[in-house]
Amino acid sequence: MTSGEKTDPLYPTIEPYEHGLLDVGDGSRVYWEACGDPHGKPALFVHGGPGWGSLPVRRRCFDPDRYRAVLFDQRGCGRSTPHASSPAADMRHNTTAHLIADMERLREHLGIERWLLHGGSWGSTLMLAYAQRHPARVSEIVIVGVTTSRRAEIDWLYRDTGRLLPEQWEAFRDAVPEAERDGDLVPAYARLMEDPDPAVRERAADAWCAWEDALQAHEPNGAPGAFASRSPADRLAVVRLCAHYFAHGAWLPDGELLRGAPRLAGIPGVLIHGRLDLSCPLDTAWMLARAWPDAELVIVDDAGHGGSDAMSQRIREALDRFAVT
Repeated sequence: MTSGEKTDPLYPTIEPYEHGLLDVGDGSRVYWEACGDPHGKPALFVHGGPGWGSLPVRRRCFDPDRYRAVLFDQRGCGRSTPHASSPAADMRHNTTAHLIADMERLREHLGIERWLLHGGSWGSTLMLAYAQRHPARVSEIVIVGVTTSRRAEIDWLYRDTGRLLPEQWEAFRDAVPEAERDGDLVPAYARLMEDPDPAVRERAADAWCAWEDALQAHEPNGAPGAFASRSPADRLAVVRLCAHYFAHGAWLPDGELLRGAPRLAGIPGVLIHGRLDLSCPLDTAWMLARAWPDAELVIVDDAGHGGSDAMSQRIREALDRFAVT
């Protein structure tokens, strides 16, 4: 390797050695796959969104010689069915409690006693909720872009950051009916995403995606177009699910995951957070690290929500360290 040459922090591309659709009840089936060493250390990747799905690149986070890495698509997205892009998908059976139960059912289906949890953004809320409900089933946690879905965090993302990008936020605000523009925009979008007119749903999804993309595009090392580049069906699903979850505060009492952090005692954790993250401010990660006795906070100075090379390296270091325990 020549001086200054970059090394890829991700492991080589790998294909699953098994996959399936797990019946989790309520007419829902959850897609899952496993890759790496079938006898390796069990790990579960928990994707963000809600509704983003597990992209194949996430397989490359785990050392295939040491991990039995499991990825799954949460209800309503990715390859799980029914897909939330369809108005027929019943959102009453898509809540945080349902997702936690799905994770437990998947663990039991695969015969796993304990597993490491890795993921970020919305995935960190879901991982923390699962681990506080089932601490005996979690060996370690590696979180990237810490969120707990508190009211203040949701307000920051969909209202307060408008002070940083007023032009883009005004377009986001003006996509809802005029009578609702002075209130909470998230429930307004949730209602639009349930409209029987597909054109109404598509316009709302486009406006939501444009706002999310604007935030990441204005970060150092940002990845503009992450939302807009998804297929039309995936955009509809992720916006419908995001608005559905955040309009209900993820069905969590406000601040519950921070208050419940002491229940994670004995579970080693690494919280990796970009100092320049516009979507998820650093203070949540800071508060969680102070409340969780076994958590280490790693702040990446050049990263926002979209990450950076340095952040990818910190993720690899954490997962590699836990692979030998």
